[in-house]
Amino acid sequence: MKRQTRKFPKRMLRFAVASLTALFLFPWGSIFNPSSSLFHLSEQPAIAQMYGTQDVWRQVYQRLPDLPLENQYISKETGKQASENTLVGRIIRYHVYVKSRPPNYRLDWKLTLADYLGANELIQESLYPGYDTLQKNPMQSDRAVIERLNRAQRDALVQALVSLFTPNSQQQAPVPSPSASPQPQAAPKPSGGLALPQPGDAQLLK
Repeated sequence: MKRQTRKFPKRMLRFAVASLTALFLFPWGSIFNPSSSLFHLSEQPAIAQMYGTQDVWRQVYQRLPDLPLENQYISKETGKQASENTLVGRIIRYHVYVKSRPPNYRLDWKLTLADYLGANELIQESLYPGYDTLQKNPMQSDRAVIERLNRAQRDALVQALVSLFTPNSQQQAPVPSPSASPQPQAAPKPSGGLALPQPGDAQLLK
């Protein structure tokens, strides 16, 4: 009697081929890599909810009214001026969403401004905020504006952003004033009206 060979199911074979194909086309490292686009897409809503980035740019302009708005760009969707698409708003989105940097540290904001000044990491034009919603990519103009700011203006911008994203940092405990050195206290007088021995009392006892 001939032994029948057990055939591998076609469905299992197709599944194995599909799994291997997916493994080669989409390596697991790129899925869980923090710098991958998939990671950024899933991370953006959480970051926006955590830090409340929507209205911070308005408060920055309230503190720094001389800072250029740079909101003259035209929307691709409406064909009208995107007046709420401002320089500070784009800087915040670049910092939080594109670079995934925490918004409550001065050093990270200084790194972001260094990107605009061409002294740190390269800003990719295809990822810059507004490239897909505005008729003209504002990246070059935004970089030119940051370059025209002096050091004091850039420091003020960084300070405003940090303080707005970490409001509790302004509520510092008052520094206690240095107290005066304590004065030496006089020795207490003995009770009962007894006088302390004075020099020469021993001679009187003889």
